[in-house]
Amino acid sequence: MAEPTTNPATTTPPSPPSLDKDFYTWSTFFSILSGSATDTQRDAYFRHKDDMHEASDCARCEKDLSWLLSYSPVVRFMRHNINLLGHDLNASNMRCRRCTTNQSGGFDPEFGILLCANKFRNRGHMEDTMAHEMVHAYDHLRFKLDPLDLRHAACMEIRASTLSGECRFGREFITRGQWNITQQLQECVRRRATLSVAQRPACKDHAHATRIVDEVWGSCFADTRPFDDIYR
Repeated sequence: MAEPTTNPATTTPPSPPSLDKDFYTWSTFFSILSGSATDTQRDAYFRHKDDMHEASDCARCEKDLSWLLSYSPVVRFMRHNINLLGHDLNASNMRCRRCTTNQSGGFDPEFGILLCANKFRNRGHMEDTMAHEMVHAYDHLRFKLDPLDLRHAACMEIRASTLSGECRFGREFITRGQWNITQQLQECVRRRATLSVAQRPACKDHAHATRIVDEVWGSCFADTRPFDDIYR
């Protein structure tokens, strides 16, 4: 995921003062399901939906955050290894907020981890996101990577997608409709890393992102630290 450039505590913008609530109707809902809704209708519908459920989404996110910090094996493992590097990630610097972008989370070295409360399908999705961003935090502390360097950014994304569990077969098959059996993990990691690098300002286009990912693939995919092997 691309790192946020602003304080996660202030990521949520004020709601548009003139939001047309007529977009939030059964008619619009069914037109979205059928594929006949315009992009404007889709955006307005989901924006208003997020407005309505912001408080409950954030409350659920905070509850799941507390549970995952206490009981998730991958979150506890990553937190322990980040502690060994002299830092801690906890409820004070892992913040649940409403997001208006397509990301589900982000890491910023100064502010910590942003968790997009309105983007999570369930606790498992949130766990994957936390693990992904905690790998970013670990890499920043352990390797002193420069997120503005495209090769560094590609390596960060390759490692985070590999180690977080978001590219395991069940997640790809059920939530993303990816049916490949052979090389499924590698294909997922390449796809997600390339999309993330392509969003960086220094990246020219998708072909440029693909080339950068290819250049660092071998060493970064094989590097499973702090895990002994790919855990999930």
